[in-house]
Amino acid sequence: MKKRLKTNGVIIFLIIVLLILFPSVFLRSVKEANLDTAAKISGITLILLGQILRACSRGYKSEYSRSGHALIQGGPYTLVRNPMYLGILCIGSGIVLVLFNWWVIIIFLSVFVWRYILLIFKEEEKLSGMFPQEYRDYRQKVPRILPALPTILQKDIAGYLPLKLSWLKKEIGSILAVLLLVFFLELWKDVLAKSTNLYLKEATLLLAIIILFIFLTLYLIRRTNNQQKDASSKNKNTL
Repeated sequence: MKKRLKTNGVIIFLIIVLLILFPSVFLRSVKEANLDTAAKISGITLILLGQILRACSRGYKSEYSRSGHALIQGGPYTLVRNPMYLGILCIGSGIVLVLFNWWVIIIFLSVFVWRYILLIFKEEEKLSGMFPQEYRDYRQKVPRILPALPTILQKDIAGYLPLKLSWLKKEIGSILAVLLLVFFLELWKDVLAKSTNLYLKEATLLLAIIILFIFLTLYLIRRTNNQQKDASSKNKNTL
């Protein structure tokens, strides 16, 4: 884990250095205002979804994995087998949409494959050894990293994105860090392009999206708490 964090830290540092040295190469210039605004709104949405997904996945795994002795198949793990990596994919793709030229997505996806696909295969091999039949059945039902659209549409969002305040608190630092970095770079980019007025308009839209996601987060926390209370009541009645 420490080695992985160090590697990710080095990658982020190199990205920041490249942006400082060659901003015009990587950062997207404002040519089509409407298209640029749509890309930024989509990007922020992906970033926030990815952060919520990571918080749900980490929290659910820590609470129900029994220190790695149980195969997790509920919550976000009903959506995909690797929801934390899906969260990273959403966050990275969102950052590219907000800030970078379109071709940077190829670099991001290449780095993502290099960093995580082989890691996923190793983890799957380990799980197959620990839970032979159970994991084989799970693999047949749930996709590896990209969710099936029918699963998203048929299930209640609180069913595959359960969330607790305690889980969210552990991720709040990284959530704020990503958002502040994106907004800072976006402001810097627009100031360089002398389009501060456009930035203010877009910032208002992006703030509205963040407020909506705060309400979504509160909804997920409330639904999760209610579901647990209902489950506890049923267990007491059964006893």
